[in-house]
Amino acid sequence: MTETAHKTIAVFASNDFVVTEGVAEGEGVTFMDELMLDDVYQLGPNLTRKALTYEKGDGTAFVVAEDTTIGTPGNLLYLDCVITLMAPDSTTYEALILVEVEGDEAAEVYMMPLATLGAEYDYRLVGANRDAVAAKFGDVACVRFARGTHITLASGTQVPIEDLKIDDRILTRDAGPQKIRWIGNTTVRAVGDYAPVVITAGALFNNRDLVLSPDHRLFIYQREDRIGAGRSEVLVKVRHLINGTSVYQQDGGFVDYFQILFDDHQIIYAEGIAAETLLVDARTRAALPDGVSAANHLDTLHEAFEVTESLANRPDVVALLKRASSS
Repeated sequence: MTETAHKTIAVFASNDFVVTEGVAEGEGVTFMDELMLDDVYQLGPNLTRKALTYEKGDGTAFVVAEDTTIGTPGNLLYLDCVITLMAPDSTTYEALILVEVEGDEAAEVYMMPLATLGAEYDYRLVGANRDAVAAKFGDVACVRFARGTHITLASGTQVPIEDLKIDDRILTRDAGPQKIRWIGNTTVRAVGDYAPVVITAGALFNNRDLVLSPDHRLFIYQREDRIGAGRSEVLVKVRHLINGTSVYQQDGGFVDYFQILFDDHQIIYAEGIAAETLLVDARTRAALPDGVSAANHLDTLHEAFEVTESLANRPDVVALLKRASSS
């Protein structure tokens, strides 16, 4: 994707997450200046996150896109803060607060949880921080491979990702052998948007389980367009392949993730499956550590290939893609 492409995040509206005890009782979650520490919130019953689609703005804000399912297209969208919530068992959770602005007024406030929140469950607000919001927002979008993933070198040898080194030459789909410029490694709680997706051995012709971050995209060449994408080459987010059997999300515990950065956004081979590497753009750049020099990637090769959730999120999509790539 290029920076002008539309991107989607899953959010709750302000009045989905309401104060049930405290100073702001009866009011929905809001931006940092109006939040009151120690207020207790609950998520309403039978609610699901809605797709908020945005595109790059002028550098200080994003813009709500035309194909969004929540919000008003054309309004500005600002990152406001990270909030920290505490459950009764003292477990803490984080969520991002975004503000949609129309003219000079806040039109709506959205909450993007970084973990799964239970309905009608008490969450006490114990912290709010503006300094970390851009990095957190970018961090969720950074694609990652789990420890143990075998990556194909330019020589054809498959090596566990934790054994790779900077300047190792990796086989890429579109640009031949390319040198790794940076490798990132982090251990996170495997919850919510950080819980890895497991593609079980054989699901897409992979010899071993492939474990990836939920927004990681796989590149699949269809000999026959069985999913109605209108083209043979498609990029599919692994979260849209989840069927609970051959592809499932592994929630709980911790996961050791790795990121690979090249001079350009690349498609490499992980457990034999073509998968993307880190794409540096206006969002993910904020998540890179100080000292990592990387220009934004202009991903003209892959920007048109991503399959929408409405097209990919169907119970038989894994089987369809497997048949399409082998027919």
